[in-house]
Amino acid sequence: MKKSTIIIIVVIALLAIWGVTGYNGLVTMDENVSGQWSNVETQYQRRADLIPNLVNTVKGYATHEKETLEGVVEARSKATQIKVDANDLTPEKLAEYQKAQGAVTSALGKLLAITENYPDLKANQNFLELQAQLEGTENRINVARTNFNNAAKEFNTAIRRFPKNILAGLFGFDKRAYFEAAEGTEQTPQVQF
Repeated sequence: MKKSTIIIIVVIALLAIWGVTGYNGLVTMDENVSGQWSNVETQYQRRADLIPNLVNTVKGYATHEKETLEGVVEARSKATQIKVDANDLTPEKLAEYQKAQGAVTSALGKLLAITENYPDLKANQNFLELQAQLEGTENRINVARTNFNNAAKEFNTAIRRFPKNILAGLFGFDKRAYFEAAEGTEQTPQVQF
């Protein structure tokens, strides 16, 4: 064989190896983003599962707070109906999902605020345990969202950098959306005494 033929074969082999390892790396990062999204959904589901127990506990003490209790149940119902596929996670779908989950957070905040008016409820062991579990779940949600954003950032960076951007374009790897702060959270709260 000629020297030039051997060089061409070696170059083609190196390009093939680079292509395969680059593609496999992008697949691994893409799956990591999907896995992190599943973790986010799991934590939101955990919160949704705690809500009926919390509502039932409060219901026994605060029967005339029907509107607030119904608001929590309705927000939970709407939030659990929105399903977002990790492979089709557009910024619009993520914003819709985040808005529904924000409504649950808001409704729960109102529910926990009204419990301040019921000293017997605040002393109820079941309520205290549910409240602690809910607070822990909110922390887990924040961690899961942060981990998702980090995985999405790593993936997005990889598919935009040369030369992997070529592979990403060839094989259809698209940029992933991020969780962003809810609307209005950038404003400083006004506190009046």
